[in-house]
Amino acid sequence: MRAIFVLAGLSALSLAACTQSEDVAVGSPTAGGARATAMLKTGTGIDAGRATATEVAGGIRYTLDVKGLPAGMHGAHIHTTGRCDAPDFTTAGGHWNPTTMKHGSMNPQGPHEGDLPNLTVGSDGRGTLGVTVPGATMAGLLDADGAAIVVHTGADDLMTDPSGNSGGRIACGVFTAA
Repeated sequence: MRAIFVLAGLSALSLAACTQSEDVAVGSPTAGGARATAMLKTGTGIDAGRATATEVAGGIRYTLDVKGLPAGMHGAHIHTTGRCDAPDFTTAGGHWNPTTMKHGSMNPQGPHEGDLPNLTVGSDGRGTLGVTVPGATMAGLLDADGAAIVVHTGADDLMTDPSGNSGGRIACGVFTAA
């Protein structure tokens, strides 16, 4: 019986020694976490939805809600520059990659911090995506030249460097602090 009390006491002490940051899982909401939004437009200026970046424990949570886009799978990425000049959005630059990794979650040397999973758009032109990117920071996302979110014409193969062969850019939005 005494051994049970000793074990219970040791368990309580070890739990009390844990800091709050050790108890919070990556992706858990953080109190007062920063937030940024991006309004997406097509190359012809039509509203294509909205993306939100929210600071969470250990990274950034992205949510994407698109409309009016072609049905199918589309690559979606965070790009290095907060510019979305139509019609091709090349001013958004390449993928956000502050850790100089290779492209894609299936690449053994990847992924970039700007790599997101493929976005599925239904026959009604709508699609949603939610993902947490570990290690990403709002300071990096909202740096001096900002960042953009880009939706591509085709699916990302999640491996080919530098962009996953996902094709041209069909929608873009610049992140601004909320």
